[in-house]
Parts: sequence; C-alpha cells; structure tokens
Amino acid sequence: MLLSNAMCAQRDWACKNQRRFAHAYNMFAFLKVPQQHAKGSAFAPSCNGVTVCSHYDLIIIGSGPAAQKCAVDSAKLGRRVAVVDKLGMIGGVCVHTGTIPSKTFREAVLHLTGFRHQGFYGRAYQPWRERISVPDLLLRVQKVEKTETDIVVDQMRREGVEVITGTARFAEADEDDAFTDATSEGAVRVMVLKTDASHESEASAYRHLDANMAKMALSAENVLIACGTRPLRPAHIPFDGVRVFDSDQLLWGGVRDVPRELMVVGAGVIGMEYASMMNIIPGTNVTVIDPRDKMLGFADTEVVQALMYSMRTKGARFLLNEKVERVEKTDAGGSGGRGRVVAHLSSGKKVVGDAMLYAMGRQGNTDSLSLGSVGLETDNRGLLEVNDFYQTSNPRVYACGDVIGYPALASTSMEQGRRAALHMWHGQHAAALAMALDDGAAGAAPADHSMIRSPMDGGFLGRSSEHLFPYGIYTIPEISMIGKPEAQLTEEGVPYEIGVADFTELAKGQMLGGADGFLKLIFHRETLQLLGVHAIGEGATEIIHIGQVVMAMGGTVDYFRNAVFNYPTLAEAYNVAAHDAFRKISL
Repeated sequence: MLLSNAMCAQRDWACKNQRRFAHAYNMFAFLKVPQQHAKGSAFAPSCNGVTVCSHYDLIIIGSGPAAQKCAVDSAKLGRRVAVVDKLGMIGGVCVHTGTIPSKTFREAVLHLTGFRHQGFYGRAYQPWRERISVPDLLLRVQKVEKTETDIVVDQMRREGVEVITGTARFAEADEDDAFTDATSEGAVRVMVLKTDASHESEASAYRHLDANMAKMALSAENVLIACGTRPLRPAHIPFDGVRVFDSDQLLWGGVRDVPRELMVVGAGVIGMEYASMMNIIPGTNVTVIDPRDKMLGFADTEVVQALMYSMRTKGARFLLNEKVERVEKTDAGGSGGRGRVVAHLSSGKKVVGDAMLYAMGRQGNTDSLSLGSVGLETDNRGLLEVNDFYQTSNPRVYACGDVIGYPALASTSMEQGRRAALHMWHGQHAAALAMALDDGAAGAAPADHSMIRSPMDGGFLGRSSEHLFPYGIYTIPEISMIGKPEAQLTEEGVPYEIGVADFTELAKGQMLGGADGFLKLIFHRETLQLLGVHAIGEGATEIIHIGQVVMAMGGTVDYFRNAVFNYPTLAEAYNVAAHDAFRKISL
C-alpha cells in the first residue's frame, strides 16, 4: 500500500513537471507552430476537438509589461497562472511593435547617420556611406526584438507561468459544454482560438481578429486583460503598408526605402518620435500635419518650442490646425519615375510626398474579446475603465496597460500589473497601503500642491495611484518630464519660480559635441518645494530620475544647491539650475 502511494505520488510529480517543462519548451521557442499536447498532460481532449484545461488562479490575456509583471508576481505567490497571446507576439506590443522596436529604431538612426558626432565633425559626417534604407535600420530592431522575446520567455518559464498561444476571448453562453464540472462556481471562462496560418497576413494590422477555430477552453478565478493597443486606421486613409503606413507597418518590412519627402500625420508622441528620427536622415524632408493647435500639448511649452526649433533647423515643416480630409496615391508615370502621395487638407492645401506615416492615435485590442459575456463595455476607442485597483466593473476581471488609456507607458504598465496582483491576492487593504506609501512619501510638504500629478491630470480616470511618474518622449532630441509644467501652475495660481541649466554650458555637454538641450526646475517660490522637472536633450530620460526621487520625498530645490554631483556629467545640470533658481529669488 505504501509502495502504491509512493508510486502514485511520484507519477503525479512527474506529470506535473513534465507538463511544466515540456509545455514550456514547446511553447517558448518563438512559438512558431501550435503544439499538440501529449497524452497524460494537463490537457485532455473534451468535445468537438476542443482541449479542456484545468482551472487556473489567473489567466492573463496579453503578454506585455503589465502582463509579465502581474504573472511573475502572482506565480511567486504560488498561484497557477496562464498567459495567452497571439502567435509570434510573446512580449506584447512593447517588444514587437511599440516601445522596444521604436527606441531601437531611434538608436539605429543615430548610429548610422553619425548624428551624435556631427557637433565635432560637421553635418557632412556620416559613417554609413551609402543611402540608409529601412532594412538597414530594421536589422538592429529585429536582433533586439529577438533577444527581448527570449528574455520574456525565460523569465516566465523560470517562474512556472504557462504560456498558451492563440487569440483569447471570453466564453459565450452556448459554449458551456467545453468546460468540465471541476470549474469552480463563478469562475471566469475563456476560449482560446487559432487562425489558419494561410489566412494570416503580416501586412494587416488586424491579424488574428478573425480567429474562429476553437483550440482550448480555460477557466480562472481572476482574469487580467492586458492586450494592448494598435494604430488607429480610419477607412478614408488608403493604407497599403508601403507608401501609406502606420507605425506597426513601418516595422514589418514593407517599407524598403527611406522616403525623401515624408508626411507624418499626427503630432502626438509616436508621430513626433518617428518624425524626428526620419528628419535627421540625410536627404529626407519631413512635414508634420496635425489638427490641433499645439503638438505634445501636455508637455512644457518651452520644451516643445525647443524641439520644433531643433527639427526646423534640419528641414522639418509643421502644419498645425490642419486636418487631412482625404489621401490619394498617384502612379509613377507623371512624377519622374516615383509614385506620389497627396494629402488634401481642410484648408484647401495640398501636401505632396513620397510616403505618409499615419499616427493619429491608437485603438484597444478589445474588439475580439467578447466582453459582453462578462458584462463589460469599452469606450469608442476600445479602452476599458478601471478603479484604483485596476478592476473593471466585473470584480473578477482586471485590466492594465495601454488598454486602459493614459499614460500608456511600458513603465507605468509594469507598476499597474504589480498593483493588480497585490489587490488580487492580498486584498484592498494591502493595495491601498502600497499606494499610500508611494503617494504620501515621508517628508512630503503639507501644501495643497503636495499631491503632484504628471502633466496631464485629466488622463488619470480618477486613479489615485498614479500621481507621480516620469514621462519620456524619445524624439531627437529626447524629452522627459515629471510634475507640472509652467502653464498648469499659472492656471492654478501657484507662485512658482524656475531655474534653468543649458547643456551647452556644461563640460559634459561640450564633450558630447555641444549638445543642444536644457534642464528646467520648477519650484514653489515660498516653500521651495520642487513642483516639476522638465528636460530636453541627450540623456534627458536618464537624469529625470534624480528629480523624481527628490519630488517623491517632498524635497526642495535647496537640495540640488547643496548636493555634490560627479563631474563632468549631465546630472550636474541640477546643481547649475538650482544656483540659477536662487539667483532669481534673491533679486
């Protein structure tokens, strides 16, 4: 009897670990082909060819930063976690079409153009002697993308998170037969679908939306929606992935040549990042078109003006308060051998170029989730509303990351995923305590403005957990900020003063070739409390964190006057800006 029990225990242990490691091995090597599960694994055929899986504590739809953080933190607490994402998209939008590729694209542009060294060797300096092509830039992007995917896969494998490839949606009422009786009452039910590979297209921004072949039936106590967003593609814009494309299509290889005349529609973060990158490639002229009267409206006005000036000196043109009514493409016959793209604007203007990058916003990847099955609805952009703990109106369903809207940053998405896991497994009190510790840091000044939000307060949807975080915009030159801009403080009637350090006056700035840029400290004139830090120039997204720590502790500008910084560094700008600040308030 004892031997029998021991053998059963050994068999159960072996099955469990075989399932974990064999499943991980099959699913994690870029997950090119859906794998069949061996007899005796956790997956057993049920009805109509659908594989029925055992119950999970947590199912996560998506595998980006929010999903990874929530999955790993939950697994470390001993929870059984499954992550479901589309074939070839492990790592999410962040790794494949968003943060990682776009920032790598930027580094490739800076390297191949020799832009960082032109301050010393002149604008004619270019280490890459041939005309730069898009495949030249994507070579670096694809290498980093592969490495990052490996890192994500390895991290989840080490923590025992199960990864399932396919398109997830919530189960509908007529699919109850696909679930076992072991499913706990009230559990959330999820179907995983697959698409015939012959119907997939890398030129489509909507691949997998038509998935309708049932693959698995899952259930869980909680579900996290972290499926990200995709570029908005209006019907009146003739996307072809070659001459008219969005930010995803630019990375997919359909665009071969860097356009000599590029129109960028949309002066938001994504549009301005790519516009500024293309703008420094020799032989390329960029025209930015946007219906708003100000680009990057949440950023400090002086910073935006500095960016526009820098881009204009390299040939960029800005057409604000202009809406694109329609777009037409002409063939190569009447344009000296080149097909052209013509944008007809609301003012009657026509803008002609070789290509158009359309970047007027993004849309949530929620339209294939059957959200009605769990009582959820989205706004007109497919985004979900959540509370302070990232719960939707269905308390068993959470949502994090870009799919809940602003700020839609990889950095904040990670923290959202962590806090969602904290609330799932430790309850409201623990999650609220974590938020209180973050937002009410020791030493914070008691003034009304001590609860400082980032530059666009209206985007918080009432979440008290996101008062203070840095924002980075990877334009050339790069921008970063934390806290409030001058315009907002003026509107609020706060008596403030500023201190500014110009990068060209720093020794490190000269070593970098006379790098353009500055650091601005905004502080309360009476209490000296630091209210905002705004930077533009090389290293801006790195040095912003010094200001973040001081602001989180409720510190004053006096700290920077007394602190000793390494020399020569860009961080020294804090000390220079502080001395400028005290000069102004002593006048």
